[in-house]
Amino acid sequence: MDTKWSALGTAAAYMRTDGLELRDYQSNIIRSALHRGNTLVVLPTGLGKTLIGAAVIADALSRGRKAAFLAPTRPLAEQHHATLSGLLRLSGDELLLLVGSVSKNKRAALEKSARVIVATPQTLSNDLKGALLSLDEFGCVVFDECHRAVGKYAYTYIANECSVRDVLVLGLTASPGSKKEKVNALIEALGIRHIEVRISSDPDVARYVMQKNLHIIDVELNDTIKRISLLIRPEAEAALRSLNRTGLLHFKNFDNIPKGRLLQAGGEISRISSDYKFAAMYSYVKLLNVSHAYDLLRSEGLHPFITYMESLQNREKKSRGVENLLASENIRRATDLAVEAVRLGEEHSKVFAVLDILNKYKGKGIIVFAQYRSTVKMLVDFITNSGFRARAFVGKKEGITQEMQKSTIQDFRDRKFDVLVASSIGEEGLDIPSVDAVIFYEPIPNEIRNIQRRGRTGRLREGEVYILSAIGTKDEVYMRVSRQKESKMASLIKSVNRSLESRAAADFSDKRQRTL
Repeated sequence: MDTKWSALGTAAAYMRTDGLELRDYQSNIIRSALHRGNTLVVLPTGLGKTLIGAAVIADALSRGRKAAFLAPTRPLAEQHHATLSGLLRLSGDELLLLVGSVSKNKRAALEKSARVIVATPQTLSNDLKGALLSLDEFGCVVFDECHRAVGKYAYTYIANECSVRDVLVLGLTASPGSKKEKVNALIEALGIRHIEVRISSDPDVARYVMQKNLHIIDVELNDTIKRISLLIRPEAEAALRSLNRTGLLHFKNFDNIPKGRLLQAGGEISRISSDYKFAAMYSYVKLLNVSHAYDLLRSEGLHPFITYMESLQNREKKSRGVENLLASENIRRATDLAVEAVRLGEEHSKVFAVLDILNKYKGKGIIVFAQYRSTVKMLVDFITNSGFRARAFVGKKEGITQEMQKSTIQDFRDRKFDVLVASSIGEEGLDIPSVDAVIFYEPIPNEIRNIQRRGRTGRLREGEVYILSAIGTKDEVYMRVSRQKESKMASLIKSVNRSLESRAAADFSDKRQRTL
């Protein structure tokens, strides 16, 4: 047995430690959490956060307490249940997988006999609210993917119950966010007292991190997409000029408007009471839709653009702004050009860049991430028609069930196909095996999702990450934003942790003075 396990004392007896390595950083984080109380663990993907959670649970068991391990989706809860079955010395009845499909009466009996519950937060919070279960006997609750603990998400309710009953909280994440207010909200929601953060270059982590080689592929727009873009631009510019006259937006170029600012403008218009409200909303709806179509065309491709225009056409109820847009001669010509180009086998240059990359990895496991379902479908068609074995992996809309998702992942693990083309559902929450390379069809301006995507490769061996960026499009902006957010995240977390430690030191000093 690894001698570091002995530092856990009686808790080690509840772990299956034979042949199980306890790394220095894991040992340090475990001891810190047990000593300091509610802890947020920020650790790169694939470095054993579940083992840390299991050891903290083992400590609760050694003290005669129960424990819970929460995961945001049912498939991930099932994965953790299987992992904990191999890590903890518990019988089948003592380690309970609790999901919504189990009837209420049966859950109550199972929860009573279980010592460790693995569950989705919705299921556990419902049972707490319905008095089927109480945390009075619990020693700790582990929150996996804890960056979701914001707003009214079930994690926040459970964390509050932990606070009321003095139950240890352990939050696990690879990426809590880069905005101070968001990180502070997470700290507040979980009642965190200390943060244990490691980055890939930290001395006690670096030797366990597999190399991820990043390749940025700049892609030139083809002539067809440039021609269609020139037809669409005037429609967007006309709508923007109209909004500029109202004083609601102050941008000269519509493609310089941040997406968040554009969405914010819609809320501002809905709240005004002046005579020009309806005219402003008309121009806003037109700008919102045409700018989205423009970005889809230039960043995603012809097929996603056509699919979006068809979705506007098929709406049962259309606003005047949408009707005007669809009636535009420019928009009709743009759509017709796109349809004809697709018929002739044309597509975005990114598609052919993806095929070039795949040719380097024939027979190896690859994940291609794309933002939109229409893009996923287009890519699967092109990849399959080019001689590769590919399948789509998307969320629950359009009749996709969790069982179908699990079957797809199992087939991917068994190498019945080699290329998984995934929407955001593939970023976290499912037990997707590590792959040789990950391809981002487009950059995304979200540091959490970036880290989750990259974490799908380079777990057991060196991995490759490719990010495709269309020149002169929003891709370039999103690339820059994502880099800034990631570089900011690590320093922000350390700053927040220093504040927590200062607050803890001040609280200790106050308590000491009151006792003197």
